Amino acid sequence: MKKLLVAVLVASLSLSASLAALAADAGKVGVVVKIGGIPWFNAMEAGIKERGEKLGVDAFMVGPTSADPALQVRAIEDLIAQGVKVIGVVPNDAKVLEPVLTKAKQQGIIVITHESPGQKGADWDFELASSTGFGEAHAKLLAEKMGGSGEYAVFVGSLTVPLHNAWADAAIAYLKENHPDMTLVGDRYGVAEDADKSRSTALDLISANPDLKGFLAFGSQGPIGAGRAIEERRKIGKIFVLGPFSPGQGQKLLMNDAISGGFMWNPKQAGEVFVTLADKLMKGEELKDGDEIEGLGKIKPDFENRNIIVDQLVPINKDTVADLAAMGL
Repeated sequence: MKKLLVAVLVASLSLSASLAALAADAGKVGVVVKIGGIPWFNAMEAGIKERGEKLGVDAFMVGPTSADPALQVRAIEDLIAQGVKVIGVVPNDAKVLEPVLTKAKQQGIIVITHESPGQKGADWDFELASSTGFGEAHAKLLAEKMGGSGEYAVFVGSLTVPLHNAWADAAIAYLKENHPDMTLVGDRYGVAEDADKSRSTALDLISANPDLKGFLAFGSQGPIGAGRAIEERRKIGKIFVLGPFSPGQGQKLLMNDAISGGFMWNPKQAGEVFVTLADKLMKGEELKDGDEIEGLGKIKPDFENRNIIVDQLVPINKDTVADLAAMGL
């Protein structure tokens, strides 16, 4: 009987050790976003968790308390120390993150980024919208709202977010070529990840520029802040605010015409893609031209720059906003 009990105990300990080793081998996936606690990244977190559960991947999100690149560096350092197998990042500052992402790769950690095409230190970056297509779609809608003339201002999340600035470049270039009577006020303002800063900057610009007729705000909080400024100054129908934003957060402003619309991709879907790609890469699978990947469709990777870019624009307008908000976006 004693021998039997010892044998059972040894087998049990062996099984536990095997399961622990298997769990460790499966690896963890940590995704560091720009800022925690806002609807856009709440939706992304839901996608990360749901896809992780479906694939059996231990995946989680880290959301810094402010859109500070230094906080992202610290969060990535923590993930390196934890020994995660994959680090995902939505960078606030591509250059600031280069050293720490390179460090992660040197330690054998797979690095995936989003909203940062060509990110140095990343194995792959994926985008659900091309920079040109996204910027031009907003520019065309702004030109339509403004009647092709007048002054407009541009907000971005920060002056060091590559993708936001690429959208702004595309929009400004399109308007310059196709609507020469539309004039850019200043250059661009790095406030669109903070609703309060976007609001105060919009109020200042409205006061200083009596002919201002539009805002292009690239960053999820930019349209919210600018829309609030439009309401305060009673400029609805006179100044138009366009850009990507959380439908749930901005629905009331949109229905009141303080925000005139915009385009987005689904952040929940982006969260799912982080985990899908992480799972494939952890298994040692190579991404190939023509692969069908859930959340991205058929891909055509840019192997030189390590980018996977698809166009899956979702319009945000009075006809779509309620359904988008009901999805938790």
